[in-house]
Amino acid sequence: MAMAEQARTVGKAPVTVRPSLIRELIDIADYIAHVRKEIAALRANELTRDRLPMAHEELGSVVEATAGATNSIMTAAEEILGLPDDKNYRAAVEARMNDIFEACTFQDITGQRISKVSESLRQLEGRLSRFASAVKAKDEGGVDPTEVERRVRAELLLLNGPQIKGPATAQDEIDALFS
Repeated sequence: MAMAEQARTVGKAPVTVRPSLIRELIDIADYIAHVRKEIAALRANELTRDRLPMAHEELGSVVEATAGATNSIMTAAEEILGLPDDKNYRAAVEARMNDIFEACTFQDITGQRISKVSESLRQLEGRLSRFASAVKAKDEGGVDPTEVERRVRAELLLLNGPQIKGPATAQDEIDALFS
C-alpha cells in the first residue's frame, strides 16, 4: 500500500485517509485555535462589565460638572449685575469673580474624565480591529445607501457642534443669523 493513501478499517468498511485531508483538518484546527485566542484577547466580559459602563459614568459626570460650573458662573454673574454701587462694590465683585474662577476648574476635571473615556474607546477599537483582522472579517453588503443618505441629510440640516479641525461656520456668519 502506498504511503500517500492508507487504508484503515472501521468496523467492516475500509477507510482511506489522504494526507491532503489531514493537512486541511490541521489547518482548520489551527485556525479555530487562533480565533479562540483572539476572542479571548478581546476580553469582552471586561469591556461590558468594566470599561463601557465606566465610559458612560465618566461622560455623565462630565455633563453634571459642566452643568454645575455653568450654573455657578451664571449665578455669580447675575449677583455681580445686581450689586449696589457702594463702597463695598469692588470687594463684592472680587468675591464673585473668585467664584467664577473656581467654577472654571471644571475644565481640568472634565478633561481627565474625557481622557479616561477616550482611552477605553481606544482600547476597544484596538481589540476589535485585531479580532477583525485575525478572522479576516469583512462587513456584509458594503455601504448601506439609506445610512449614507441619512448621514448626508443630518450633516446638511444640523449644526454639528464644535468642529475638530474641520469646516466650521465663521463667527461673522453666526452673528448675521441673529441680526
